[in-house]
Amino acid sequence: MQRLSLEASLNRLFAEPLADGAFDILDGRWLQLCIPDLGLGWFLTQSHGRLRIARQAEADVRISGNWREFLLLASRQEDPDTLFFRRRLVIEGDTELGLAVKNLIDSLDPDQLPPLLWRLLQGAGQKLAELAQSEAVVSRS
Repeated sequence: MQRLSLEASLNRLFAEPLADGAFDILDGRWLQLCIPDLGLGWFLTQSHGRLRIARQAEADVRISGNWREFLLLASRQEDPDTLFFRRRLVIEGDTELGLAVKNLIDSLDPDQLPPLLWRLLQGAGQKLAELAQSEAVVSRS
């Protein structure tokens, strides 16, 4: 049930980039997204112009990181290069595909998200970034 609703939501959210061929890099290839601190993970591919999610698959590339990093990425509080360079998000497997996925994520237009969802993501990401910044100041003192 979770897979079907998540799959339908992703296909609705990314209908325009899917139609434009942005996800063609995943055609017949599997991306594994892992959020180890929450015990979550998904396998994602594109098939016939739609995103598909599987419980298990042979991943070509794996991107993993804690929920905070994915929230900062989704809310545009941190850019993907910074998160990958600092090893807060990790690419394993086919690094060429992983870099293409990173560039895809970076190219997605947040204005295509429903406005309420984008405001929630931005607000949560800003709070998280502010918290991380204040923790860094305290640790330096």
